[in-house]
Amino acid sequence: MRRFAFVLHPLRFDDFARKYAFTRYLPQSVVESAFKHVHPVVAGHVTGVRSLTGEDLEGWLIGLPLTPQVIMNSPYDWVLKKLERAGKMAEDLGAEILGLGAFTKIAGDRGVTLAQRLHIPVTTGNSYTTATAVEGTLAAAGRMGITLNSAEVTVLGATGSIGRATCFVMAPSIRYLRIVARHADALTLLAAELTQRFPHLSVDISTDARTAVRDADIVVAVSSAPGAIIEPQDLKAGAVITDVARPRNISSVVTQSRPDVLVLDGGVIEVPGSQADMGFNFGFPPKMVEACMAETMILALSSRFENFTLGADIEVPKVSEIHRLGQDHGFQLAGFRRFERAIDSTEIDLIRQRAHRQPSSRENAADKS
Repeated sequence: MRRFAFVLHPLRFDDFARKYAFTRYLPQSVVESAFKHVHPVVAGHVTGVRSLTGEDLEGWLIGLPLTPQVIMNSPYDWVLKKLERAGKMAEDLGAEILGLGAFTKIAGDRGVTLAQRLHIPVTTGNSYTTATAVEGTLAAAGRMGITLNSAEVTVLGATGSIGRATCFVMAPSIRYLRIVARHADALTLLAAELTQRFPHLSVDISTDARTAVRDADIVVAVSSAPGAIIEPQDLKAGAVITDVARPRNISSVVTQSRPDVLVLDGGVIEVPGSQADMGFNFGFPPKMVEACMAETMILALSSRFENFTLGADIEVPKVSEIHRLGQDHGFQLAGFRRFERAIDSTEIDLIRQRAHRQPSSRENAADKS
């Protein structure tokens, strides 16, 4: 039996109510302020996970009751103490590796200092998140009839950890890439590195996300922005958009007003084991988790007790390696999903048909905005 732990936190204010129902009746500022003084708690117990190799796995979900705004706007030394306490709790529970979820893997130096302070290894899960985001995106593009050789591909948050790795992993399969982030200097450096390594690749840069996606056939959204940055009228008819970011970069309104685009949840993974119980309501069907948590589970099942993915850079060979290990144990993409709901082949075919109608739905959405 292998054991892991994973740190999670509320992505939105109303997530507090999943654990503490009374918070739904209180002002957000009061709840956020009060929970700054609450220690990490065991939020769930993962049981019944069994690898195709026959290895069993259990784990604990350590809840850090801090919103993204609190994590990102607080001094990192203070956040680090909270994470260290969560890590010590994981050690006491018998975990052999610790995974960081959502904004706990973005804050500070992305787990490097935390790993130095614990007796168990730490991973952000970003390698498997990258692998499965690209896998799902390319598969969806094929279903939508998008030709990769001529497709305009845009990566939002391209200079971040996952965004940068996504660019390098996708580069061999595409020709036209637009990279988007807040700082032009960092984008220029990344563009130069990409074109040097992949001479066939045409790369341009943008600091304006909404403009950058308007002619994109494929969008991978991994920006660390604390809310939606893309609206319905920004998108091209027939586009595939994979939203890896949590909180989401793509407005939920898109699914209601743009039936001609395919928006996907990035990195939702089905875990192996007929009796697998995640011990927590993630908003997914049973046996499904985010890819960052799945990476922690895969490493535990593989007895790879090491600091696998840490810091600002993701090693592309590790993206391939964790993807292979996941397949060996029976982890797989949970089909195509949009805002926690499964999308079947019939729905994708309808989206593709709508995208070819005239006038374009994007023009209609823009007229209504």
